[in-house]
Amino acid sequence: MIRVPVQPALFVWARQRARMDEAVLSARFPQLPGWEAGETHPTLRQLEHYAQATHAPLGYFFLPAPPQEALPIPDFRTMRQGLPRLSADLLDVIYTCQTRQTWYRDEAVIHGETPLPFVGSATLATPATEAAQLIRQTLGFSVDARRECPSWAEALRLFIAQAEQAGVMVMVSGVVMNNNTRHLDPQEFRGFVLADALAPLVFINGADSKAAQMFTLAHELAHLWLGQTALSDAAMVETS
Repeated sequence: MIRVPVQPALFVWARQRARMDEAVLSARFPQLPGWEAGETHPTLRQLEHYAQATHAPLGYFFLPAPPQEALPIPDFRTMRQGLPRLSADLLDVIYTCQTRQTWYRDEAVIHGETPLPFVGSATLATPATEAAQLIRQTLGFSVDARRECPSWAEALRLFIAQAEQAGVMVMVSGVVMNNNTRHLDPQEFRGFVLADALAPLVFINGADSKAAQMFTLAHELAHLWLGQTALSDAAMVETS
């Protein structure tokens, strides 16, 4: 039986990247402790199954050392203390959204859509009250309409509809690509924005509370007005 020589650190990297419990993964792959200790190597079929289970590209296991993966967008998070390396879930969500945005933008170009004037229309020198008023005017946001919403869920639906009516593609999900076994962690990120004048996209972590999602959407829209692509987890204080 032919076995594939894999550096032990790559098994640890894949496990930590997938945020999977060592005991649970070892129950599925009893040879894992030996692989991580360098005492034995997997067969190609075992390696393929392990790569699939940890959502890691198979080719990475043939590297001499774990890859240094970087976020493909600017990182403005503040809650990262104590968290392990970037998760496969976060990276896969960003890559998926970038792909969808490319399709969205290509469609806008084909149909002769004009750039949205509000993207990048503000700067850090713009007073916060002025920027907020510009956003409210563009979205048609009404405090009275918000007060009439019976719940945070209804308020969030209204807010998303207003953003989409303005031309922003808003995606909300608590899992990776409809995979209910891959739950997103609000402690890792609350949302991100991919700024583009033709195809602006905001992603909101649906595993967060509705109030937090509402705040995240507002926060990411502010980044959009600044023309900034960014990953963030801005702190908020929830009130009743």
